[in-house]
Amino acid sequence: MQLAHIDISKLSVSPVNMRSGKKPPDLADILPSVRARGILVPLLVRQNGSPETFEIVAGRRRYFAAKAVVEETSNEAGEGRVIPCAIMEAGDDAAALEASLLENVARLDAHEVEQWATFTGLVKAGRSAEEIALVFGLTDRQVRQVLALGNLLPKIRELYRKEEIDPASIRYLTMATKAQQREWLAMVADPDCYAPGGVQLKNWLLGGQSIATGAALFDLQTYKGEIVADLFGEDGYFADANAFWEAQNAEIEARRAAYLEAGWAEVMLLDVGDYFNSWEHEKAPKRKGGKVFVQRSQRGEVIFHEGYLPRKEARRLPGGGAGGEGEKPVRPEVTGPLQTYIDLHRHAAVRAALLDHKDAAFRLLVAHAISGSHLFSVRPEPQRAGNEVVQESVETSAAETLFDARRREVLALLGFDADAPTIIGGDDQGTTTLFARLLPLADDDVLAIAAVVMGEALEAGSVVVEAVAHHIRPDMAVLYRPDAALVELVRDKEVLCAMLAEVGGEAIARANQNEKAKTLKGLIVDHLEGANGRTKAEVWLPRWMAIPPAAYTGRGGVGAVRRHTGVAALFGEEADDCVSADAFASAEEADGDVADGRADEPVAATGDGDDVAAGADDIGIAPDKAGPEAMAEADRVAA
Repeated sequence: MQLAHIDISKLSVSPVNMRSGKKPPDLADILPSVRARGILVPLLVRQNGSPETFEIVAGRRRYFAAKAVVEETSNEAGEGRVIPCAIMEAGDDAAALEASLLENVARLDAHEVEQWATFTGLVKAGRSAEEIALVFGLTDRQVRQVLALGNLLPKIRELYRKEEIDPASIRYLTMATKAQQREWLAMVADPDCYAPGGVQLKNWLLGGQSIATGAALFDLQTYKGEIVADLFGEDGYFADANAFWEAQNAEIEARRAAYLEAGWAEVMLLDVGDYFNSWEHEKAPKRKGGKVFVQRSQRGEVIFHEGYLPRKEARRLPGGGAGGEGEKPVRPEVTGPLQTYIDLHRHAAVRAALLDHKDAAFRLLVAHAISGSHLFSVRPEPQRAGNEVVQESVETSAAETLFDARRREVLALLGFDADAPTIIGGDDQGTTTLFARLLPLADDDVLAIAAVVMGEALEAGSVVVEAVAHHIRPDMAVLYRPDAALVELVRDKEVLCAMLAEVGGEAIARANQNEKAKTLKGLIVDHLEGANGRTKAEVWLPRWMAIPPAAYTGRGGVGAVRRHTGVAALFGEEADDCVSADAFASAEEADGDVADGRADEPVAATGDGDDVAAGADDIGIAPDKAGPEAMAEADRVAA
């Protein structure tokens, strides 16, 4: 390798540079240094066909920074036009690719798709995955995971590079056939169609079945059926559930025979999905007639419960238990049918009397919601976003902070663990014990507990949320503050222009209407934070977050607006557009899709329109309304 100073006019970016062919890079972090001290670290170059010209393998940003300085100074004397370079030996494309990627891997913005393009080039140049891993300090598995992206359609890789597909969904898409990938892309492109992601995507690909290979008792090497595995090599699933259970049950039968041969009295095979309830059984050793119970889950998992007897059988053993010696058991006073008669009549009498004791009934309802029973099950809303930025935005919001503080108060009131994440299922003391604890509490305290429990179980993205919002009218300006996370998720330029008009004024929006989306987002964030000399928007509520919510365009696709419109019809109010008789049914039907999908981004087609004014929205708010004015207009329309 030879060091030399080369005139900037004789340099160009090499096609093997992993960032070649893209728009000029962002130089904000290195340009001041280059202006002050010039290029200190030599560019890595090689000849590109003539002894006079060279192509840049690594150092593209330094090259553009040097060009910018030359253009700024218009230095006719030639100062700054020569750049220190390290000249590589000619002809080694693989070495050039390695050099380009090594420089960029250390930078955070080297995306997996860019690494894939370079790794693929290295493979074509003769490098093995093991050699690539050795050069870049990665494991073979990490390299193969990146190379697995090559089995995706180019459009999917591009969406992943733009961070419009999350890593979990990409992993499942590597399991898909090309036909399935094309079908999924068609759903993504259709604004009226729900494209599954994450676990829902896995279920869609596997036809609703998702039995993992880890559940198999049998040797996978002997399995004749098809196994679908993601190309990252981490997860595998059985494509045919019936074929799986045929092999699984054969192995269970073999183990059953082994248990019987070992001296166990009986091996009981429970139906798929049935639970083994340990409280209905007593431990019993093999010598006392203990049995083995085999529990099988819908997911294919199998658990062998060794050494148990049903309580009725255990009581017939000497000593009235599974392992003791003693007196002959006493015959019970009532028979089984008589006990059932007693239980049902007592149940009927108690629930009839409960009608006149509403305070006790309410406390019993709260106890069931928290602890549950065989007939009553409530689950807390998981609030999973699938996106760390969105997750952090929600967790640090004013509304979530307030709710968590109230939850801590209720935990203390009930005597639960102060670190329990939820009230629902937050303690194992049981429904009866909890009911007894609620009885002496004041009504206001029980109502406060019920409010937190209901809040935990309120399903995000559901019609119920809009119904409650329509009734209680939360002060969104207090409970929600727009942040940079919201702005970053917006992909529609027409919406961004309308938002800029709301936070910065129509004049600023018109002056920047032809700018790129990235610039518009930066301006909006500046106004939200009062940064870079921009006037801070003290009170601004995006239309999607108002009560009632509104859209920025006439294209639709805003779930909250659709659901709230149906709710307004239920409450006997007319929305701005005429609501049909089955508007609420449509909202309910769409509601399930949105809640399951947990979309991290607004569903909207990409708009390139230059008009700052937004189209007609769902409640008739003019595009030039902003913040409290928009809310006041919404209230007038709703009334």
